[in-house]
Amino acid sequence: MTGVSLRLYDTLARDSRDIAPLDGETLRFYCCGPTVYGPAHIGNFRTFVAQDVFRRVVELGGTPTLHVRNITDVDDKTIRDSQKAGQTLDAFTRGWTEKFHHDCGELGLLPPHIEPGAVAHLPHQIRMIEKLMERGHAYAAPDGSVYFKVSSYSDYGRLSHLEDRELRLGAASVATATDSDEYTKDSLADFVLWKSRKPEDGENYWASPWGDGRPGWHLECSAMILEYLGEDFDLHSGGVDLVFPHHENEIAQSCCSTGGHFARHWMHVAHLMVDGGKMSKSLGNLYTLEDLKARGFSAMETRYVLVGGHYRQPLNFTFHSLDAARQALQKIARYAKGLKERLGEVSVPTHEELINSADPAPFAAAWARLNDDLNVPGAIGDVFSVLNQQKPSTLSEEEAANVWRGLHFICDALGIVIPAVIGEGDIEVPAEIQALADRRWDAKMGRDWATSDALRKELEDAGWLVKDAKDSYQLLPK
Repeated sequence: MTGVSLRLYDTLARDSRDIAPLDGETLRFYCCGPTVYGPAHIGNFRTFVAQDVFRRVVELGGTPTLHVRNITDVDDKTIRDSQKAGQTLDAFTRGWTEKFHHDCGELGLLPPHIEPGAVAHLPHQIRMIEKLMERGHAYAAPDGSVYFKVSSYSDYGRLSHLEDRELRLGAASVATATDSDEYTKDSLADFVLWKSRKPEDGENYWASPWGDGRPGWHLECSAMILEYLGEDFDLHSGGVDLVFPHHENEIAQSCCSTGGHFARHWMHVAHLMVDGGKMSKSLGNLYTLEDLKARGFSAMETRYVLVGGHYRQPLNFTFHSLDAARQALQKIARYAKGLKERLGEVSVPTHEELINSADPAPFAAAWARLNDDLNVPGAIGDVFSVLNQQKPSTLSEEEAANVWRGLHFICDALGIVIPAVIGEGDIEVPAEIQALADRRWDAKMGRDWATSDALRKELEDAGWLVKDAKDSYQLLPK
């Protein structure tokens, strides 16, 4: 045990609170997962990576977890794009789910213990709607859609801390943008639980007591949480954009259908920006992990950038930040190499081994930072302070062993796999390959990404890989 307890900011309480399991044994938490209609972008992964750090810190602190993360495999986007692709909804979403899992593996995310899908839990969602209707919290519209009656729940808005008028205006705005059936509601603030079948849905509909259709987006999380975590559980997490209306609606439909308290703690992750602005497809900066790999950056360098800012503050992504991540990881790699030379044969401990022998020393200050609202920037600063002060060659074998274990403990908490050192040994590079590499570097420095990418591909076809650093690059044979 590490002797340090985690305190985390709670969106509902607007204050930091101790994290401890309700049952005194296992911390049970839920994360809103991806909508699988395309590759997840780095903005999505900023949230998933922050949640991964949370789980790692809890587990390394000695508390087992039960981590549930859903897959949204039916909604307007999945139905629309599966039909454009000429695929069944199941085949379409299964392919993108596999891509998501691949990217998660590349980024070193611990897989959730349970990963339910919305379509597989349609009976659970229908049962929840029936319960809400029995209790007077939902009603059927003439077209067969079913809505939650917001006025029936006096605590609606407590998570987002919005006034009644703001909630009504916000709900009306969401309805106008996303729900063509808002005219069938009793109130603009009411939200859909079951959407009646429409011609544009094609064959994507299911039977219900109210007619053919499909569930509303908000409902799936409540139904799956009830199934796997129960009426009361420890923590719910998602991006800050989900506070209203998604999480607000989850609270309402869950509390009204079960009478429970739902989540005891709320963790929300702030937005990712790109070059100081909004990330969007129209601006061409909606980067995926594959996009960044094509530019020569590893998944671990991307992860380092994504964890590098405090999760509650917007994070500005730039390619310079990826260059800086490469330099930082290489500094850690060189230090780890020095420790290994001092110790001889030594293995890299696994996550499970670190849990069973939790000891952050001599990185106790960094560990304390992580337990103070997941202060990753502060923790990273403390790590480099230790590396700058304690040179591997000056350490005794016992001291080097402690630093080796402690460094891997902190890196594991961040989900960082220490890479190999780049640039060891002399490599003879043919003149024509060197000239090609120089042209690619000039294009990269000029931000001519198309030319840079084309020349990188030409180098790869010739059997050479390019490893970029902040102010230089290295060629390595494939």
